[in-house]
Amino acid sequence: MSANVPKRVELEIPIAHDKELEATKIAEQLAAELEFGPDCVAEIKLALVEGIINAFEHSGSAIQKVFVEFTIHDEELEVIVQDFGQGFDAANKPNVRPLQKRGYGRMLMESLMDEVNYFTSPQGTRLVMKKRRPPKCA
Repeated sequence: MSANVPKRVELEIPIAHDKELEATKIAEQLAAELEFGPDCVAEIKLALVEGIINAFEHSGSAIQKVFVEFTIHDEELEVIVQDFGQGFDAANKPNVRPLQKRGYGRMLMESLMDEVNYFTSPQGTRLVMKKRRPPKCA
């Protein structure tokens, strides 16, 4: 791979039970190319699953699919999850209470990835997550 030409993989995932797992297989392969260790691969996969499930469950999209885009840059893996739902106010963080079983997805993604940003509008949400390659993530 050329040092300045990012490698990009795009997926279209139907909103359906367990379809988010298909994306984790691609994430695992691309993370291996960047020489991420097994802990980092697991973190990327978990963040990806949370991002896709959030899009499935909360987008309110009439378009029953989510787009996932992976880009390998020289020093990081970028993962984008795009839905076509109603959007949300990204400034409002969920109020998670102790012993609550759901609602940790956003906080989990932010703790697992090096960078998490939302670009949201009434036409959909674009979740952009980045994980830098080792040595930070061994």
